[in-house]
Order: sequence, then C-alpha cells, then structure tokens
Amino acid sequence: MSVDTSTPAPATETKLKAERMPFGRWMRIVGWRHIVAIIMVIWALFPALYVINLAFSGSNSLNAACPSDRTGFSALLCLVPNNLSLDNFTAILTSDQFPFAIWFRNTIILATLNSALALLMGACAAFAFSRLRFKGRRMGLLTLMLVQMFPAVLALTAIFILLQSIGDVFPLFGLRSIWGLLLVYLGGALGVNTFLMKGFFDTIPVDIDESARIDGAGHVKIFFGLIMRLALPILVVVFFVSFTSTFNELPMAAQILPDPDNTTLAVGLRSLVIDPLRQQWGLMAAGGLIAAIPMLLVFAVTQRSLTTGLTAGAVKG
Repeated sequence: MSVDTSTPAPATETKLKAERMPFGRWMRIVGWRHIVAIIMVIWALFPALYVINLAFSGSNSLNAACPSDRTGFSALLCLVPNNLSLDNFTAILTSDQFPFAIWFRNTIILATLNSALALLMGACAAFAFSRLRFKGRRMGLLTLMLVQMFPAVLALTAIFILLQSIGDVFPLFGLRSIWGLLLVYLGGALGVNTFLMKGFFDTIPVDIDESARIDGAGHVKIFFGLIMRLALPILVVVFFVSFTSTFNELPMAAQILPDPDNTTLAVGLRSLVIDPLRQQWGLMAAGGLIAAIPMLLVFAVTQRSLTTGLTAGAVKG
C-alpha cells in the first residue's frame, strides 16, 4: 500500500482566505468603528497634550503652545513640544509670589482627611440602614435621597453665613479655615456615600452576622471585623471618588478660602489666570501637571480594587 507523502495546505490558512471579506464590506461592518474610536481618542487627548506642551514651552501665552498662523494639519504639530523648558515649573515652585507649596499642602490635607472621615461616616450610616431595624429608618433613607437631589452650591450662601457665625465662637472652624471647609465637605458627601455603600452591604449575606453573633460578637466587632473587610472594593471606590472630588472642588473652596496665601490648588491655580490683564497660562499648566501627580498615585494604588468595586457595584448594587 502506497502512502501519500504530499503536504496538504494548512486548513487554517485556507479557511482564512475563504472568510476574508472585501474591504468595502469590512468598512461598513467594522472599519467605521475604528475610525470613530480614533477620532474620539484624539478628541480626548488633545487638551491634555496641549497643556503639556504649554507647560514645557517656557512662556505664559496661549499662543506659545500653538501659534495662530498654524491651521489644518500643521496645527496638530502643536501637540508635540518643539522646545522643552522647565522655566514654568521652576517659577511656580520657587517664586515667593505664588505659595504653591501651601496650596498643595492644604489640598492634600483636605482630600486625605475628607476621604478617610467621609468613608468612615458613610460606612457607619450604611451599616445602620442595612443591618439594623429602627423607627424612622425608611424616612431617614428617603430624606437623604431628597437632600442629595439638590447640589451643595445652592446652599453656598447659607453655608457662608453659618460658617461666619461659627467663626465668632470657634475661629478654628469658621471662614478662611481649611477645617471649616472640611466640615462642609464631610456633610455634603454623607448622603451619596451612604447610598453607595448600603447597596453593597445589602448584598453581603446576613447569615455571616448571625454566625458571628452566635460566637459572641457585637455590632462593633461585626462591622469592623467582617463587613468592612468584605466590602473593601466599594470602600476603595468611595475613597477614590471622595479624594478626586475634593481635590478638584472649586466653588466652595473659592468662597470659604478666598485668601490666595492660604487656599487650595484649584483656587490658587485659577488666580493665575483670573486677571485678564495678567494671565499666566504657562504657570497654570505647569501647576496643573504637578497637581496631577497625587491623583495618578492614588489611582495606581487603588486600580485593582477600584475596578473590582465598580464591577461589583454595577452588578450587585
């Protein structure tokens, strides 16, 4: 019996050639999606690359990053820095005219303390609404939901007058104090954080609480020893959201901390361009890039738990 030793054509290659669709059909089905995705990526990256170019341009003019005589495709070359200079970074960090270190310190203190305290307060409230049964529980949840429908900016005048009155008795928590601003932040985020964490706490089986209670554990031990560990993903999400919102908040900080020598990064950087006769866009861009470093570090540390928490919240919440 003779054996055929000829090598057959690979089945995979033959199948791919048979299934390869014409270019026109590929564009109608798949290609247009790639084009839209590329356009959206360019649209999203353009402001960031423009700010980077402006920060390293060494100038305070908007035209330094992209001269007005550039049009069409040549304008896209503005995204690539043509001359790298650290003059803006040196000026914003060393100049006595801009207390950038104080702005940075105040923002880090406010963002860190507000995130940690808001997380603890919201977790305690969410645990009470999720696990405990008491009179007025339903009405309390409804009240929190109704209050959160109105943005905190609507109460800016009332908050200003309230802090002014508190400052007459306790100057530490009055106007022009970061601790007074911290109190405002803590009260404003309590309702949202409570709703976020309560939805996650409801997905944790109550049998775990009952088993721990049989072993002699009280509410405090169940909360800190079991619930807080099992709810770590949503805790990371709440911490990250609170940190970013506090770090970038402007209206409240501008009214409560109006002094440029003792304010936050958002208000301080805005003061660099608020005067139409003296707009220092290069310094603001450099300060914005430096201010982005803590945000990137927090995101890098919490990235894995953040992704898990957002996914779990979307499915379970």
